[in-house]
Amino acid sequence: MSARPLSAFAVRTGEIALLTVRAFAAMAARPLEIKLWFAQMEQLGVGSLGVAGVATTFTGMVLALQTAYSLPELGVKYYIGSVVAKSLVRELGPVLTALIVGGRIGSGMTAEIGTMTVTEQIDAMRSMAVDPVKKLVGPKLGAVLVMLPSLTAIGCGLGIFGGLLVAVFQLNVQASVYLNNIANNLTLADVVSGFGKSFCFAYIIAIIGCYNGLHTAGGADGVGRATTNTVVTVSIAIMISDYFLTRLFFLAVS
Repeated sequence: MSARPLSAFAVRTGEIALLTVRAFAAMAARPLEIKLWFAQMEQLGVGSLGVAGVATTFTGMVLALQTAYSLPELGVKYYIGSVVAKSLVRELGPVLTALIVGGRIGSGMTAEIGTMTVTEQIDAMRSMAVDPVKKLVGPKLGAVLVMLPSLTAIGCGLGIFGGLLVAVFQLNVQASVYLNNIANNLTLADVVSGFGKSFCFAYIIAIIGCYNGLHTAGGADGVGRATTNTVVTVSIAIMISDYFLTRLFFLAVS
């Protein structure tokens, strides 16, 4: 790899780090933008509930079917509850929710801020001594940090419920067996691992979406390129960070 791409990567990494510090400082600085936070939570989180719920529900149903049909001679259908719950809570719930919701809200943040950048609204805010990080980045980051773990929790619950439906109505497993299996095998470490990942993914989605929006150039074409770049970068960053986070949480509990 030549020096130029490495230099550009280092510059972007440093700029994202500086934006991170400024965003968290803006979130804590008074006056607190409570109304903006709630508006962003409704726009970014509540609006994504449907797509996240559908994806995780059917993922839980598929997991239940695959578990029962893959190794029927071992009687694994009686352990479907723990397989579905652990898979969703530790891995599939946080990752699927982050990928689906991240593509939706990350691109939306980039398009919104990018349009303001290319139409010089961001420059106008600075000329009036209004910090765009305080008004735009901070509320979006705070909203995603709250809503993505919440969506993950709802999605995992729906996925477990979907697995329950398949277990009871298609595999003839009693609901009490399914639920007791979950209660006996799902641990606090599983929950901490899953929700720890959700907070990290939320940060990745918000900071990349806002950074690309603030650095958009080139008019409408530039907004389109920045939006596409956000979706691709967020997806890759989530998958790469998921590996390292899994290693981290595994070493922490071992």
